[in-house]
Amino acid sequence: MASRYVALIRGVNVGRAKRVAMADLRTLLAGLGYSDVVTILNSGNVVFHAPKQPPIRISQQVEGAMSERLGVSGRVTVLTADEFARVVEENTLGEVATDPARLLVAFCSDLGRLRQVDSLKRQAWAPEAVAAGSLAAYVWCAEGILASRLLGAVGRAMGDSTTTRNWATVGKIHAALQTEQPATATSMPRRQRAR
Repeated sequence: MASRYVALIRGVNVGRAKRVAMADLRTLLAGLGYSDVVTILNSGNVVFHAPKQPPIRISQQVEGAMSERLGVSGRVTVLTADEFARVVEENTLGEVATDPARLLVAFCSDLGRLRQVDSLKRQAWAPEAVAAGSLAAYVWCAEGILASRLLGAVGRAMGDSTTTRNWATVGKIHAALQTEQPATATSMPRRQRAR
């Protein structure tokens, strides 16, 4: 039985490095045997169906295929639809964050590193704020992402096991995970899927 997953790829299409066409990414995942592959925006967010298995196995498959077939290396964090819904539910900064573009969610593939955020929560960051759930950290960058000292501190604490998405993007991914996607301009047409 197939389950719904999202793959979040770190650092894709940020600046000039790690340029990956979303069509190539959809083809790559379809070639791995995943179905109903949909990319969201141009920043390495892929929603798909796959046979039920541990997300870490899918992460390893996608990382290996990206390196081998696209010549791009990057950390891939995979969550089930239920896990992603939990990330949305556990956000406690909703009342503080007034701009979804400045509220970042730091997804962590190494949950041991997520505990490093606890020490940051005890420090004074106002007007910025930080919170942590069971699968991700939440960072309110009150004066903007580029000006945020807190975001840098979270990045250092969690290391390269993390990738961030703003709250607006999280909402788009969550909606895609809750909806059965038909083939569209951003999904892999059925006739091109690997069998």
